[in-house]
Amino acid sequence: MNEAVLLVAHGARDTGNEGNREVESFAEQWRARHSQARIEVCWIEHAPLLLAEGLDQVAASLGSAGGRVLVLPLILNAAGHVKGDIPDAIATARVRHPAVEFRCGYHLGMTEHLLKALRFRLHQAMIRLAMPDPQTTGVVLLARGASDMEATGEVAKMAHWLFETTQHQLVLPAFTGICFPRLEQVVQRLDLLGASQIIVLPYYLFTGRLIKRIDQQVQRLRSQYPHRVIEQPVTSGIMNSFSTCSTCDCSNAATGARYSLAMAAPSLWPPTNILVMRKESERLPVLRLRASHPAAPRRAENVKGTLKNGCFHQWRNSNPLIIQTYP
Repeated sequence: MNEAVLLVAHGARDTGNEGNREVESFAEQWRARHSQARIEVCWIEHAPLLLAEGLDQVAASLGSAGGRVLVLPLILNAAGHVKGDIPDAIATARVRHPAVEFRCGYHLGMTEHLLKALRFRLHQAMIRLAMPDPQTTGVVLLARGASDMEATGEVAKMAHWLFETTQHQLVLPAFTGICFPRLEQVVQRLDLLGASQIIVLPYYLFTGRLIKRIDQQVQRLRSQYPHRVIEQPVTSGIMNSFSTCSTCDCSNAATGARYSLAMAAPSLWPPTNILVMRKESERLPVLRLRASHPAAPRRAENVKGTLKNGCFHQWRNSNPLIIQTYP
């Protein structure tokens, strides 16, 4: 089938357009790894090519015969853009291009590959310390804020993953805006808890105005807490960690996993006929399928294969998939 992939990034307002150029560079890397695929990129805001126009351009590139467009959000957490802006844009694009099938993959969310990138950045910051002791070093996982509790909850969950997979005793989430706690509040808390060293770990995919502002915040905090060592990794998005990691193909895997899920479950957010969740008591993957859906058996096999290939960290070494159906 005639097919194209459209990567959808948030967009950055930084001087020099560095953040958006990082997205374009990432797209080029993915094209190099998948030379047979047609891969395009657009942004939700703060960029010359926005989502609606990007959908129109990629649909037009398929020709009069139509085809399939796989929309992959290059967004960490599912807030308003993932739950509203992208589905709404795709719905209107379907009306404008009836010969084109639009499928939408999940946002990046929480994966082992992103956890590995964060741990790599944490290691970079630790080796710059005079006394790199994780037992006395608190970590602030600093992310973009959101009014959506599910999105901020994913940040808190990633902070817990860092706690579980490292020797750091204090790993706390913080946000740069919209919601709380803010960076200053969490640093104050770590100071009161006795952390002699504090690492501020930005949780952003690409650079931008907010991630550059973190430099200024860290400088102010160092003057406020001269008795504490406050460190941070290089100020760029975690996608740049993938280019310096020679032992794996993380960026390809992180986005490629969502490519597989877009093929397996083409429904928009929220998924109406497929829902993947974790059974907390047994730590087993559970797949709930609408029994009446004609493609349910095929989708179960597709998603089962995706999970088996290590798409999700907590399911990597689990037992076989549990499949439940509902009317």
